Amino acid sequence: MAEAHQAVAFQFTVTPEGVDFQLSREVLKHIYLSGIRSWKKRLIRIKNGILRGVYPGSPTSWLVVVMATAGSSYYNVDISMGLVYYIQRWLPEGRPYRTPYTRTLFSMAIFSTGVWMMGIFFFRQTLKLLLSYHGWMFELHGQTSHLTRVWAVCVRLLSGRRPMLYSFQTSLPKLPVPSVPATVHRYLESVEHLLDDEQYYRMETLAKEFEEKTAPRLQKYLVLKSWWATNYVSDWWEEYVYLRGRNPIVVNSNYYVMDLVLVKNTDVQAARLGNAVHAMITYRRKLDREEIKPVMALGLVPMCSYQMERMFNTTRIPGKDTDVLQHLPDSRHVAVYHKGRFFKVWLYEGSRLLKPRDLEMQFQRILDDPSPPQPGEERLAALTAGGRVEWAQARQAFFSSGKNKAALDAIERAAFFVALDEESHHYDPEDEASLSLYGKALLHGNCYNRWFDKSFTLISFKNGQLGLNTEHAWADAPIIGHLWEFVLGTDSFHLGYTETGHCLGKPNPVLPPPQRLQWDIPKQCQAVIESSYQVAKALADDVELYCFQFLPFGKGLIKKCRTSPDAFVQIALQLAHFRDRGKFCLTYEASMTRMFREGRTETVRSCTRESTAFVQAMVQGHHLNEDLQRLFRKAAEKHQNMYRLAMTGAGIDRHLFCLYVVSKYLGVESPFLAEVLSEPWRLSTSQIAQFQIRMFDPNKYPKHLGAGGGFGPVADDGYGVSYMIAGENTIFFHVSSKFSSSETNAQRFGNQIRQALLDIANLFQVPKADG
Repeated sequence: MAEAHQAVAFQFTVTPEGVDFQLSREVLKHIYLSGIRSWKKRLIRIKNGILRGVYPGSPTSWLVVVMATAGSSYYNVDISMGLVYYIQRWLPEGRPYRTPYTRTLFSMAIFSTGVWMMGIFFFRQTLKLLLSYHGWMFELHGQTSHLTRVWAVCVRLLSGRRPMLYSFQTSLPKLPVPSVPATVHRYLESVEHLLDDEQYYRMETLAKEFEEKTAPRLQKYLVLKSWWATNYVSDWWEEYVYLRGRNPIVVNSNYYVMDLVLVKNTDVQAARLGNAVHAMITYRRKLDREEIKPVMALGLVPMCSYQMERMFNTTRIPGKDTDVLQHLPDSRHVAVYHKGRFFKVWLYEGSRLLKPRDLEMQFQRILDDPSPPQPGEERLAALTAGGRVEWAQARQAFFSSGKNKAALDAIERAAFFVALDEESHHYDPEDEASLSLYGKALLHGNCYNRWFDKSFTLISFKNGQLGLNTEHAWADAPIIGHLWEFVLGTDSFHLGYTETGHCLGKPNPVLPPPQRLQWDIPKQCQAVIESSYQVAKALADDVELYCFQFLPFGKGLIKKCRTSPDAFVQIALQLAHFRDRGKFCLTYEASMTRMFREGRTETVRSCTRESTAFVQAMVQGHHLNEDLQRLFRKAAEKHQNMYRLAMTGAGIDRHLFCLYVVSKYLGVESPFLAEVLSEPWRLSTSQIAQFQIRMFDPNKYPKHLGAGGGFGPVADDGYGVSYMIAGENTIFFHVSSKFSSSETNAQRFGNQIRQALLDIANLFQVPKADG
């Protein structure tokens, strides 16, 4: 009953003398502190909005302009060319302009403010124009042109000092719409080597008919959208690729991220979680205050930060036809799952963020709680793992009122979701299978111990190992990677543990315990839960995941081949796939377009004519090393050029996707677009970003490496490959496929990747590291 008393601010009884109020001082104190905290956040947001709105200007620069204008009058120099006098004439008579002196000063302030704002506008537009230049990306390493050097100096001068997270948003250029002929030409080039003569002739005919008859009308609407919208791709991509999907998001959409795998800070589950949650909320506070520095390519070119806005307090809400992303401005609690029970854990005491030791105590209270699950509660989260329509219908029927609605709100309005697992997982270099089992646990768990709709679920294993399961609609992997690097760095180098593995400090034992969520789940709802669980379990059981650490070399030795590490790995994947399947296939590699405002991703079609020529020469086995090296370099240069084109808005697939959406809105049938959009990606790949935040020196702490993360296969008969080139001497791979396909085998393909990497390295006689 303690929670019930704390949940109301006052009690009252009706007596013959009137209404008798009994105020609770403790609750009123918390209401007061909550209001103070809320107003502080509002004031901080207002201040940041002003500073962001005038960036690269500042209050100091405004004051300089005012003083310069006022100072010039003492030397009888009118730098306003009569504008100050003109403004003075238009000022109303009387207060507060009773004296000519105050009228003059006020006129100078108005003129100075106008000049200052015009300067800001000029600087921003000039910076936007400069950031639209991408020639620097296409120049060879060490061969920077004079134009690029002048450009870099100008960008640095106009970027200002100490930018906040969103300072550059209005200075970022818009994603350009490529021309239809250029996109069609690049598309045909990307499939020519994958089709026989008859198939290619048919596709070429469809493409030319589309380019001449259908595309011009569609392109006009798309160009109009690019003028009106901030980004002509991102909103449609989010809606049609993610939110309108009716299939389960577990395996099909959500992805996972691993912990540090070569070092361990503590074995105490609650302690590791206490530090991690504290670090996450510290990051959220920095995010709210815009104290996080924007990510900069080359330390010079800002990346768009808009995806970070929905990192916390965000949930994907199911709908019959489409889901929606619910984002709240704030949340003061996390939702926790353990042994089939759901809990609500407050993150603050009044306006103070709980210390790691207090959070450890709260999580330990949950671990020690012996209460059993309520009927239907244990597998409730399976609803988020099943079909979206079924979940939407169940949510409307069984969770729209009463205690079920209140409990569901506690989960959906949480900052994020926490899963306290009873299993232990970690990476044992002596047991290769351990990394794959760890990945499987993160990817789907047992299908009901993750809330797959939350922006992310923080997963804590019994031995203190952590991981994330992340919903994909709100953002892409580098965004959650930025948070994760901050958490792992803060945990390892700033918060620390006692000798016994507990969080530092002393807990506050008077804190109210975590609140157990209450449910009333009827039999009909339990049947839906079971049905969703069976659907999700079938998906999870069909996933074969093979994760491994490639030790012979990393990016340090790859660079001795004078090529990019990403191109090296991508060409190795083509060689491995051909050896595995005996044929080539359309290959998807995700690249980012965050140099543009609200940019997300573009596809690099990394199975090129040049890479297939190299692979065929390698497989034939009778070519000289010099010839193979030449073919490899040609393939690597082609891949790097395609990657740059994708990053600079000249990709293929997002343009065709948007043209297809426009055609559907207009009711126009296009056989060419229908065929292009239905082509399967039997090899889907992605590289994991790392070291976005320099919180420690990787050379000094070489074992502080995460293993990256992974995702499920995109095609039923295909592979999903995620890799992280982790430092100078190792690469982590996450390979997924489906057991139901007789043509694929994740472990077999992983072994082919190993061999392909070694074979290519041998071409250049690159020495391998020990181990």
